[in-house]
Amino acid sequence: MKNLVEVEPAIPGNGEKPSVGPTYRNVFAKDGFPAEPDGVNSCWDFFRLAVEKYPNNKMLGRRPIIDGKAGDYTWLTYKEAYDTAIKIGTSIRSKGIGKGEKCGIYGANSPEWIMTMEACNAHGIYCVPLYDSLGANAIEFIINHAELQIVFAEEKKVFQVIKTIPQTSEYLKTIVSFGKVTEDQREEVKKHGLSIYSWDEFLILGDGHNYEFPKVQKSDLCTIMYTSGTTGDPKGVMLSNESLICMISGMDSVLQTVNQELTDKDVYLSYLPLAHAFDRIFEEWFISRGAAIGFWRGDVKLLVEDLGVLKPTIFCAVPRVLDRIYSGLTAKISTGGLLKKTLFNFSLNHKLGSMRKGVGQEKAAPFFDKLVFSKVKEGLGGKVRFIVSGAAPLAKHVEEFLRVVSCSFVVQGYGLTETCAGSFISLPNEMGMLGTVGPPVQNIEVRLESVPEMEYDALGDTPRGEICIRGRTLFSGYYKRDDLVKEVMIDGWFHTGDIGEWQPDGSLKVIDRKKNIFKLSQGEYVAVENLENVYGLVPDLDMIWVYGNSFESCLVAVVNPNEQALKRWAGNNGIDGEDFAALCANPKPREYILGELTKLAKEKKLKGYEFIKAVHLEPVPFDIERDLLTPTYKKKRPQMLKYYQTVIDDLYKSTK
Repeated sequence: MKNLVEVEPAIPGNGEKPSVGPTYRNVFAKDGFPAEPDGVNSCWDFFRLAVEKYPNNKMLGRRPIIDGKAGDYTWLTYKEAYDTAIKIGTSIRSKGIGKGEKCGIYGANSPEWIMTMEACNAHGIYCVPLYDSLGANAIEFIINHAELQIVFAEEKKVFQVIKTIPQTSEYLKTIVSFGKVTEDQREEVKKHGLSIYSWDEFLILGDGHNYEFPKVQKSDLCTIMYTSGTTGDPKGVMLSNESLICMISGMDSVLQTVNQELTDKDVYLSYLPLAHAFDRIFEEWFISRGAAIGFWRGDVKLLVEDLGVLKPTIFCAVPRVLDRIYSGLTAKISTGGLLKKTLFNFSLNHKLGSMRKGVGQEKAAPFFDKLVFSKVKEGLGGKVRFIVSGAAPLAKHVEEFLRVVSCSFVVQGYGLTETCAGSFISLPNEMGMLGTVGPPVQNIEVRLESVPEMEYDALGDTPRGEICIRGRTLFSGYYKRDDLVKEVMIDGWFHTGDIGEWQPDGSLKVIDRKKNIFKLSQGEYVAVENLENVYGLVPDLDMIWVYGNSFESCLVAVVNPNEQALKRWAGNNGIDGEDFAALCANPKPREYILGELTKLAKEKKLKGYEFIKAVHLEPVPFDIERDLLTPTYKKKRPQMLKYYQTVIDDLYKSTK
């Protein structure tokens, strides 16, 4: 296949093991993987070398609030950030925490987050991000599971950490605020024998101490990132220094396909969570080049304004953000008057036609770029040259539109925390790769494994199967969960659980999920069987099928109400004389069932994205005869989607 080189042949199935397709590398890695820089054993070395080379470059910026208004970005230089990281590291060490131990960081992206992370990198301390979208008790669970002795927290999150005491006090001894600490907080912490410090207090805690940097190996762990599991508690994904270094070293290859490179003049907007591998890798990459990182104000409604002030050169986004940009632009065009609308659509079609013929976006329509599309580019700050979409699939029509109108290269990637984020990324000027995640990056090997029970054949004319990845970017295991590692690491291959389909141009299309777990458009995983077990506790339901996909940001459901219970409710609420089918079609019972589901979701403290936003009442029970259930009454989800596709489409329309 184009863009790939086969390094190992396919292996037929043998009855015990399914067949696997050929092992492929990116064609540019046919003679070996990208070289890693000399003298770099950890991300701290990337930072240290950048400080030596670019001490006065802008590194970390934020917008101060003056008289209720946001000002221009103010910056810490690389040398200033380095000096602060040294102080943080010394203070952490003064608390008796050293190499091989763990430090929690909890809060929105900020300069303090990065400098604390670098302090951990310097001393071989494992950085453990905390974030509450993993569930109501996730902070308490991670502190105890990771045995965190110290947690740094955004000022407004400090109370959340204090709330975990005394359940976490077996391990947690020190809390550090990225801002101030109130007297009430000091008193509460003191009751339990813990220490708490403001940012300024902690910076001087290590004064008078001097600790040598430990020798850090590539094989040492760098971070433990917790991700949601299919059921139960979050999993701690262990990533080594080697994984991060290998990934960062290979990232330049994508830019090189269009004769671009990352330099110390580039600027990055930090707003995607640093607690996720996607953003962490990009920020480490920018740091390794001495480039600037500006932080947003934490409000998605103000994101475009922050873009305009910061003027980033590379913009990372999840599909939900790009969908909003697309919707905003198309709405503006449709209300802009006939002349403007006609000019825009003509320009769009002209440039798109040229790009489909193989002309690069930068040369496809320079006249219309200047006359029409420059306004779109200005809306993103005016200097964006790359837009990278990840975490969930980007709709094909949105990707195509942005490739044309943004005057920048738009690419879509795929990866997991376990693969250190990016494993595939589309090529900038290849319009045939729209709707795919492109070929594999240059530092991994990939193959598909057949999934006979889902009729996916890795050796078929159109190869389909579970995506399996091998390489040095892979994780080192799940913290304290070797049992889970054995489920996904087989013969040196990481089994992603996602179903892929090779395209003739060597790009990959993600088409399904092997297990009953999926991503929503904002990148959050939903363990659907677990949710159905929870919602099944509503007494008025006989059965529920919860549905979501990676192009939508919410869940919908088709339910079999209990006939007697629904008729009883109807009688008590003045709805008489209707048969069961008519009741299910009546909007009032539908609102009632949705209200009961919402009430239960709140009682069980489900996450916001796990709430069902629309529901269809199905009077006919799910059955084997319509091929909706297996003989053991398990839901056949692909068949249910096919049967109820029109219903699902209508439910999502009702949420818009």
